[in-house]
Amino acid sequence: MLDVAYTVEPQLAVDEFIDVLVRSTLGQRRPIAHRQTMEGMLRHADVIIAARKNGRLIGVSRAITDFSYCTYLSDLAVDSACQRQGIGRRLIEETHAAAGRHTTLILLSAPAAMTYYPHIGLQPHPSCWTIPGQLPATE
Repeated sequence: MLDVAYTVEPQLAVDEFIDVLVRSTLGQRRPIAHRQTMEGMLRHADVIIAARKNGRLIGVSRAITDFSYCTYLSDLAVDSACQRQGIGRRLIEETHAAAGRHTTLILLSAPAAMTYYPHIGLQPHPSCWTIPGQLPATE
């Protein structure tokens, strides 16, 4: 898709971020009703890459990295109407380039995307453990 612009956008607006998460279905697994949390997710990210078509946000990647060893790609979202056009793959490439290709890129897959990531060259890792977070009682 040649008419998509990919840019580093550290000041991405929270409303645009929430909108594209909803349009991608990732919003179902993110605390989009907690605006303060969503704002913090953006402001404390190290790398935010936007994919825009005619100025409209159609995809986003958000990563946390030390720029030396590892990069955790926390959010990868592409508008459902724009999927299967290479946008997600390009967002991953741009994120890894911005963080440093010498870093190991780490991504936890949404259940529906389990078959997508091997298709674009990501390798599975057999171990991952988590402690689920708890949203603040009031925001």
